[in-house]
Amino acid sequence: MKFAILMLAVSATATANANTNICSNYGCPTGTPSSNDIVERPIYVLSNNRATKFADWVAYKVTPSTIDGPSRSRTWKSDPKIASRYTLEPNDYSDAWATIHTDRGHQVPLASFSNTSNWSDTNYLSNITPQSSNLNQGPWVKLENAVRSLVRTGENAYVFTGPLYEYYFATLPSADESHTIPSGYFKVVVTIAGSNVKASAFIMEQTSGRYLDYCKTEVTIDEVEQRAGLNILPSLPSYKATDIEGRVGGLSSQLGC
Repeated sequence: MKFAILMLAVSATATANANTNICSNYGCPTGTPSSNDIVERPIYVLSNNRATKFADWVAYKVTPSTIDGPSRSRTWKSDPKIASRYTLEPNDYSDAWATIHTDRGHQVPLASFSNTSNWSDTNYLSNITPQSSNLNQGPWVKLENAVRSLVRTGENAYVFTGPLYEYYFATLPSADESHTIPSGYFKVVVTIAGSNVKASAFIMEQTSGRYLDYCKTEVTIDEVEQRAGLNILPSLPSYKATDIEGRVGGLSSQLGC
């Protein structure tokens, strides 16, 4: 089912201009505060939350032509499309690994766009969150690798990723702006071939172990929507929603599960 009740207090204009080619034929997620900043770039769209300082969702489309490029650098930078008081700066992450054991975790992975001229756009801090090193270097990156493996078979993958805020995890020790670090993350992977839509969804906690099998974190899209307060595929017809959102594993085998 769609969680329409969650949408009543939010702005319908927040995603009105977002790049639907990136977000899929079924639209960009809705359900974010009306104050969010929508940032559109050639390889992704994101909705930045001014209170948490992190994106409530990012959407991107991975294709065979965007992956498997050369090694790229990670030079962190504040997002010039977002007012400085609503986003973090590179210095805010100082000492984070040493004190709270987090990496600068990409929501849109650099490796999925290493073969594009816009690869460096993934290094804007609006696309970054403080992600547990065990999660970032373990099951999270393995799922990202699985998406790229799927794409190498000739599929295009629409991916929606974002944070959950269900308990206190940590605070950046050097940040001079108020912020809220996520307690976990969701990822929804969608393929579309004509009228045939397949999807799988995953939720991983910041406390996840490095060797956790990402397949064991698979959930329904309904669960993601309920816990994140979003409508992931807002223009999905109801008959497709009934079939896709309430079941687990539409793409399981193609994602190595």
